[in-house]
Amino acid sequence: MSAFFISDSVPTDSDIPCSQDKQRLLMQGEILVQTRSHTAWGGAVTAWMYVPLVRSHVWQQITDYPRWVQYFPDVTKSEVLQRGEVKRLYQAAQKAFFFFSAQVEIYLNVVEELGQHIQFKLEKGSFHDFTAKLELKDCDNGTLLGYTVQATPTIPIPSIFIQQAMNFELPANMRKMRQVLCKGE
Repeated sequence: MSAFFISDSVPTDSDIPCSQDKQRLLMQGEILVQTRSHTAWGGAVTAWMYVPLVRSHVWQQITDYPRWVQYFPDVTKSEVLQRGEVKRLYQAAQKAFFFFSAQVEIYLNVVEELGQHIQFKLEKGSFHDFTAKLELKDCDNGTLLGYTVQATPTIPIPSIFIQQAMNFELPANMRKMRQVLCKGE
């Protein structure tokens, strides 16, 4: 069933930072980020971080979707609407862009491959398109966590600004996520 969510534009396991230099940076607490173009009004970003917890502990916490309001400061609500092989998730967020503020909401179909990855795909909401993938890999005595998002908001903001915002904000969000994960151990 998870093949339903894999697309050519969502990176797969081959994008895991594997050079010794990159892994050393990750182990020192750095967040590695790669942005790419997606659409004229959207953006795509992948961020990797090291979490000094075993993968099963990380998995248990990140699949507690109502807790995502603690990981991502802009997310104001995160609730599971339907459980099963494909979960249905509702999230709401408030985001400030330049000189205005936007409220967004999104309904996602969520497929989990136990302990490996979670794929999110837009059902409906405040985006033209939205897909995300969260991957977990063992690394030393902890876990490498990768988060890939590609999205085109309905608000017409040029792609370069979306990419810059993603490049700036995702590392801060990932640091917050790591902080909450490590407290919740």
